[in-house]
Order: sequence, then C-alpha cells, then structure tokens
Amino acid sequence: MKKILLTGFEPFGGESINPSWELARALSGEIIDDAKVVALQLPCVFGESLRQLDEALQRIRPIAVLAIGQAGGRCDLSLERVAINVDDARIPDNAGAQPIDEPVMPGGPAAYFSTLPIKAIVQGLRAAGYPASVSQTAGTFVCNHVFYGLQHRLSQLRQLQGCAIRGGFMHIPYLPEQAARHPGAPSLPLPTLVAATRLALALAVGAEEIRAGGGQLD
Repeated sequence: MKKILLTGFEPFGGESINPSWELARALSGEIIDDAKVVALQLPCVFGESLRQLDEALQRIRPIAVLAIGQAGGRCDLSLERVAINVDDARIPDNAGAQPIDEPVMPGGPAAYFSTLPIKAIVQGLRAAGYPASVSQTAGTFVCNHVFYGLQHRLSQLRQLQGCAIRGGFMHIPYLPEQAARHPGAPSLPLPTLVAATRLALALAVGAEEIRAGGGQLD
C-alpha cells in the first residue's frame, strides 16, 4: 500500500505537549486517497532529527511527506514556502545544542522550495472553513532544520532514483490547553487540526498547484 509520512515533534521550550505530535499520532493509520498515514515523532534536536527522518524515508518509502511543527503565536495552519540553509537557534534544542549561523547542509543550496501544492492546499482549507495561509519563513530552529533536510533528501532521491516524492512543512498554533498558559496566544483545538490536516494531506497527494496570491508585505 502507498504511504504518507506525517511527522511531528516532541515537546520543547518548556511545554509538556507538542500539538504537532498530538496531531500526527491522531491521524496515524488513516487511509487518505488510498495511502496509509504513518506518523513519526522527531526529537527537537539538531542533527538527530534528520538522522531519524532519513531512516524513516528509507524504511517507509512514502509517496508524500508532510512535516509539522508548533508555532506558538500563529493563528492558522501555515504552509511553508521555503526552507533556508541555516541553523540559528534563539534557544537550545532538547539536547542543549544552540548552533549560531551554521549551515544545515554544508555546501548545500541556499534554499529549497516546498514541493507540495501549497497554494492549492491553502485554498482548499479556506474553502472548507479552516484558517490557513502561505508562510514565507519556517524560522531558523529545528523546524526549518527538518524542512531543509527533508527537501535536500527528496531532491537527492529525484536525481539519483527518479523518485518524485512531494514534501513540505506546515506550522500549526498552540492547542487551547497550551494557550491557557500563554495569555493572548491564539490556538486551535485538536479535532479542528485533525480534520483540516486530513484535508491538507488529501490535497498534498492529489491536487495540482494553482496560481493564486499568497505573498506578504512584511
């Protein structure tokens, strides 16, 4: 059976849960567009997260990959457009590492674009009543590290094996129980995130990209 790899992260930054993993494991095992969702929890650790992602890509051989991360302060499902080749950590990762101005992949391209139909996904989510947008930055912490590493590996697979695997990254807000500890922070409940991501995965696999506005002024 075809498979979709859906990744989330362990908690970090003092949180006891990470909505990205709660979401991924809630969808684990579902069949979407004739493909089985396989969930993988990644450590919030530079380097080790990519090692585990590489192992999963070889073992699972997915037709598409959606990596998900927590973005406290964001108010919607943010489909990331671009991953940049830099690690610049404002806080230490869960292993205590705090790289500053270091490349994700030495000698790699400055950036990779998502190979998911991000604007089609955003349009589909909005049409179904879910808040969504195209984001122009995945930050410079472990989320961007995984996003860049994922796109780098998928690019290599395309060049070496001709495997056209769609891949990209999506940030999601806090869960309500997290936002309760961060007054003023937006949140979305898990059932809403699950339903929206189920649709996003179907579009990730089956939709063609569209030409539509998705830029930002700042």
